[in-house]
Amino acid sequence: MFFTADRHGKFLRITQGLVVAGLAFGLSGCEEGANFNLFQKQPQEGADATPARSVKLIERDIEAPDVFQKTEAGLWDGRPSLGGVWVAHPDVTDPERVIIRNETNGKFVIGALFRREREIPGPRFQVSSDAATALGMLAGKPVELNVTALRREEVAEDPEPAPDSSAEAMTAPAEIEATPLDPVSAASAAIEEAEGKTVPAGIKPEARPEPKPAAAPKASKLDKPYLQIGIFSVEANAKNAAAMMQRAGMIPTVKTSSLQGKTYWRVVVGPASSKSERSTLLDKVKKSGFTDAYAVRN
Repeated sequence: MFFTADRHGKFLRITQGLVVAGLAFGLSGCEEGANFNLFQKQPQEGADATPARSVKLIERDIEAPDVFQKTEAGLWDGRPSLGGVWVAHPDVTDPERVIIRNETNGKFVIGALFRREREIPGPRFQVSSDAATALGMLAGKPVELNVTALRREEVAEDPEPAPDSSAEAMTAPAEIEATPLDPVSAASAAIEEAEGKTVPAGIKPEARPEPKPAAAPKASKLDKPYLQIGIFSVEANAKNAAAMMQRAGMIPTVKTSSLQGKTYWRVVVGPASSKSERSTLLDKVKKSGFTDAYAVRN
């Protein structure tokens, strides 16, 4: 359409320009903002999008030379001894869990440290038969030993790495149409498959009662409710000691720990709920031959 009047022509050109500009703006919005949603909730500024991760605490042994550490000659007299891996020294006040190193061959083992009551000429470290075997010691031959106390500490285990926020979200699985099964038929089929028997039609399988959970041990108010029988470098020896405690009417527990790649087994009995019960339990342990048993926290 053409206009002869000049003002009409100017009006037409202005109108066409506005329409073209409007269409261009609309197309640009469609291309760049295809996912634009006026009512979409926008993330708040400063909000932490990193999901919270739980931190798991684990216990481990660390060396505590400030508690006890000595490097001296040790001797095994050649006699078999109870209590697993242990050494005795006259400067000890309280029993300790220690790491025992043979400075000659580099072997080491985890054991218990006790006070040596008798002063005998010669090396001050007295070594048990199990400790001597683990350290490669010969009967009657002194060896330079390094004995260092151990302490338990709680440390945070390395958590799993956080998921990459830039990774594309996984698509939701397609819906699956489920067909409900007849509960009687399903149970009968399961019993037939498990037992290899045929269940007569019309008879419902008898429901089996769920096993009752084991009773939790009684809580103890004692700081050290357990008695440690011994520390062993051989699992079979630990199990034998636990069997002796069980035959004596006590409840033993074999606990596995490791340090620097070495695994050792502790045998404890308890827990005792009172000091009198712990004293009675200690008497029974000593009558069984484990005269070096002592109280521990766990």
